[in-house]
Amino acid sequence: MDNVQNIKQRFGIIGNDTQLNFAIGKAVRVAPTEISVLVTGESGVGKEVFPRIIHQLSNRKHGKFIAVNCGAIPEGTIDSELFGHEKGAFTGATQTRSGYFEVAHGGTIFLDEVGELPLATQVRLLRVLENGEFLKVGSSKVQKTDVRVVAATNVKMMEAIQKGKFREDLYYRLSTVEINLPPLRERKGDIHLLFRKFAADFAQKYRMPTIRLDEQAQSLLEQQQWAGNIRQLRNVAEQLSVLEQERTITASLLRQYLPATKANLPAVINKNGSGGDFASEREILYKVLFDMKSDLNDLKKLTHELMNASNMDQAKAQHEGLIQKIYGEETPSDEALPFEPSHESVRESAPYNDNFDYAEEVQEAETLSLQDKELELIVKALERNNGRRKAAAAELGISERTLYRKIKQFDLDL
Repeated sequence: MDNVQNIKQRFGIIGNDTQLNFAIGKAVRVAPTEISVLVTGESGVGKEVFPRIIHQLSNRKHGKFIAVNCGAIPEGTIDSELFGHEKGAFTGATQTRSGYFEVAHGGTIFLDEVGELPLATQVRLLRVLENGEFLKVGSSKVQKTDVRVVAATNVKMMEAIQKGKFREDLYYRLSTVEINLPPLRERKGDIHLLFRKFAADFAQKYRMPTIRLDEQAQSLLEQQQWAGNIRQLRNVAEQLSVLEQERTITASLLRQYLPATKANLPAVINKNGSGGDFASEREILYKVLFDMKSDLNDLKKLTHELMNASNMDQAKAQHEGLIQKIYGEETPSDEALPFEPSHESVRESAPYNDNFDYAEEVQEAETLSLQDKELELIVKALERNNGRRKAAAAELGISERTLYRKIKQFDLDL
């Protein structure tokens, strides 16, 4: 059996990372079997190479190898692409068509981004994996196929299963053997090796001298997080090769081609509420509204207790803590309270409404406060965007139509 080093040379894999070597060894061992394999890892780590390794080292190497990007096929046509369709099965089906599972009979199908499959298609795929049977779209005739399925995904499958976006039985059927590829940031020793390989390839492609990194630039390269993994590193190497006249790349020069990294620090919010971006203002507003709602609930409770109390002074003493919370450290006088402790005096405050309900009045005040805050946010957003409604709507996170309706509702003069 080919060893790991020979596999790297044969398929152009660069790197000596332990996790990478383990993944390659796992692929080599599972290749001669008929077991379904699931390749997992972040986008850009090179998952597409492993299905080819498995196919070329299997007994199906002389059969067809078909790669299907499940995320790139519209949901309405993916069943037809995978399983085929009969003539007249849907509008535009002018002739019978064979799907990938029928064409790949005796070979291997690579389902890339399998986590993006619709649930209905997942049911069909599960049937193929279990007994090799499938139905063409618009047909009732069961057909058989003999294919090996190798799938890949950058989706966290267990989270997708918990959210109901992926079938648990299909996951376990696909991942009889799971091969996980490490992200580039965990392969720091391989980063410069990969960069040198890309630089040499682009020098040959564009017929120019190969770029090289000095020590500081190399150190900077290895410190990056590389969210896009190998694909992102390759793009940086190509940009430097084409755009820079100097063939020796310094750290300061390299930094211009790297994405700005933001420290993962707590956000600082200005206490006086001035300045800051819209997101910070919105967070402050949410906190104010929640605090306001809590205070209103306390006020309702206090109102109810004092209205039912026979002794005003005794009731005030019992609820001194709650009164201080609402009115501040100093206990208010009777005149400062928003009510009198008797039902009669409350009714007197609303002589034209026998069904007066103080709780309803408090609720109305709360609603009006929310409307005031909403109006304030809309006005600020429009001012910041010089009256441009589309930009203001985008900043507020609402549609332009909704913003127009709010402007009419609040009768804003713009």
